[in-house]
Amino acid sequence: MIDRHIHTRARGLALAAAVSAVALLGSNVAHAGAKGFLETLHHNTTLINTVPENGDQNPYAIVVAPVSAGTVKAGDVLVDNFNNSTNLQGAGSTIVDFHPDTGQMTVFATIPRDLKECRGGVGLSTAMTMLKSGWVIVGSTPSNDGTTNTKGAGCLIVLDSNGKIASTISSPNINDPWGNMAVVDNGASATLFVSNAGFGVGGVSDEPPVFKQATVLRLDLEIPEGKAPVVKSETVVGSGFGARADKGVFLVGPTGLALSSDHELLYVSDAIGNRIIEIERPMTREATAGVGREITADGLLHRPLALASAPNGHLLATNALNGQVVEIDPVAGKQIYARWIDTDKAQSPPGNGDLFGIAMTPTGDGFYFVQDDVNTLQLAR
Repeated sequence: MIDRHIHTRARGLALAAAVSAVALLGSNVAHAGAKGFLETLHHNTTLINTVPENGDQNPYAIVVAPVSAGTVKAGDVLVDNFNNSTNLQGAGSTIVDFHPDTGQMTVFATIPRDLKECRGGVGLSTAMTMLKSGWVIVGSTPSNDGTTNTKGAGCLIVLDSNGKIASTISSPNINDPWGNMAVVDNGASATLFVSNAGFGVGGVSDEPPVFKQATVLRLDLEIPEGKAPVVKSETVVGSGFGARADKGVFLVGPTGLALSSDHELLYVSDAIGNRIIEIERPMTREATAGVGREITADGLLHRPLALASAPNGHLLATNALNGQVVEIDPVAGKQIYARWIDTDKAQSPPGNGDLFGIAMTPTGDGFYFVQDDVNTLQLAR
């Protein structure tokens, strides 16, 4: 998210370890006496450095494996990288696999940067999921020079459970699949929701314009036994979200996606609008809901990014502009409070630009997140 040339890996890891004991202790309480999920968490642990042998950095997506298949065990944590070894954004091509049972990391997949089936090449984004059938689907938002000057439209890449490329998914509705996916997985079929932030966004300038063309796309998949998923239909369920190029973070656009427990509402973090919105009937609607209905804005939100659903039905949103995660009651439309999970004072405010992906633990007693300035996977529990 920020220029990692100002950080050395050794300094970053030492700092991460130094703050790990206190990272979850400071919080801004929005509503005195409010009860929420975040107050049940007490520790922040650095698990691994996510940089593989090829030097890729800037961890983005986090996915907890729902099943054991191929080289992946249920409960493993898959993390992809957006930058390459020279720190160019939109050039990362690796997915690593953290094994909680052993504390070790292996490389799950290394995807060719010049994958011709993917428009513009490969730069792995926060759009990633693993299905119950073992297939891994990851988005590409590629660049040749680390900026949106050479941005490609990208694609979705389908990998088997051993990290081998099976197919790609491209269409006019896919342009820089950017945000973390929301998924309904029925085994033989699945529905994916992914935001696309590349429409209209071009070269970088000192004051890049906002293009209100970003979308949320629903992909309905059929998964024949032993064969890669096939797209049966695609529907734009949300549109008109703001997105713009950015020198420091590549682009800013809708990022977080999460479904209500009954799948009747899709929540979207609108980074440009500094708000969380909801889209009704996302599974069945046949036309776009536009930008949906705002449920909360501003307050403790500071450019919300990834979203996750806590066991109590609340949403957790990572902030891009400070090191906090914000808990939101989507039914009441209230922000409960924000808690510091990154107190790195190398940025101002602390943790600015460090947070991105987030994923709940299988037992729901905590969540995984990344500090991408120091290339680490963290556990809050």
